[in-house]
Amino acid sequence: MKPYEAAAYFQDKMEFENKIKSLPIWKNLENIEPLEGGITNLNFLVSDSGSKSVVRLGSDIPEHLVYRSNEIIVSEAAYKIGVSPKLIYNEPGVLVLEFIESKTLEPKTVRENLNKIVPIIRKIHDEIPNKLSGQPQIFWVFYVIKYYSNYLLNNNSSHISLITSLLKKAEKLEKLSSPREIVFGHNDLLAANFLDDGSKIWVVDWEYGGFNDPLFDIGGLSSNNDLDENLENEVLEMYFKEKPSKDLIIKYNAMKTASLLRETMWSMVSEITSKIEFNYAEYTSDNLKKFEESFDKL
Repeated sequence: MKPYEAAAYFQDKMEFENKIKSLPIWKNLENIEPLEGGITNLNFLVSDSGSKSVVRLGSDIPEHLVYRSNEIIVSEAAYKIGVSPKLIYNEPGVLVLEFIESKTLEPKTVRENLNKIVPIIRKIHDEIPNKLSGQPQIFWVFYVIKYYSNYLLNNNSSHISLITSLLKKAEKLEKLSSPREIVFGHNDLLAANFLDDGSKIWVVDWEYGGFNDPLFDIGGLSSNNDLDENLENEVLEMYFKEKPSKDLIIKYNAMKTASLLRETMWSMVSEITSKIEFNYAEYTSDNLKKFEESFDKL
């Protein structure tokens, strides 16, 4: 990633370092270091008076239904229940977060730490609603898929020929996953959104946080981190505290497949809109293949 490539909010306004330097929270700013890995926002590690913070630069992203006011509400609630770093400061286009000395997980290390991660997911689902200080969004995956479809159709996407077929498949997934429970979900459980400080695993990046089916988070955890069927069954049993029934497995597989479709269409939209240097076309292709394989197994 090129750390000085323009992001939506700051395009043609100022260099990123100057924006970070202008924030009113610093006492003795020592160093600004770009962090790699973001595919939506730009992230920087800032040293100030012997302490470190993470600065995230990124505006609202309406095409992805990302609104920073929602992210702030959810980030604060996640901190209050002890699963996420503290939000130190915010202003339009800027979030400053407590820095956690840690390693970012990879799919392999996610699979190795499921006994720690699944209880955290359950805690998020059960406890965040009790700590919310405002009105968070509803992240209903089947609405998101329709929203993305309309965006792609209206913006001359190279994937327009696929939309009708994908929407028909989404209708089948919505029927298979009904009826459903509603909890508060993270809705983006990529390996990169888990941090391990050696004694505790943290969850970050709450821009898609909202009410959803718990199976969406569980399915996303699986599809993003390459869980096999045995691990999937273990996760379901850990989460629900009983062996998964045939009906639950059907709903789970449908929602996991829906999470892959959402990730695919997220990438299709990002091919059009994102200014971050990332191979979205390859990411689209990889996720579309996973989606089709998962759908064919239903």
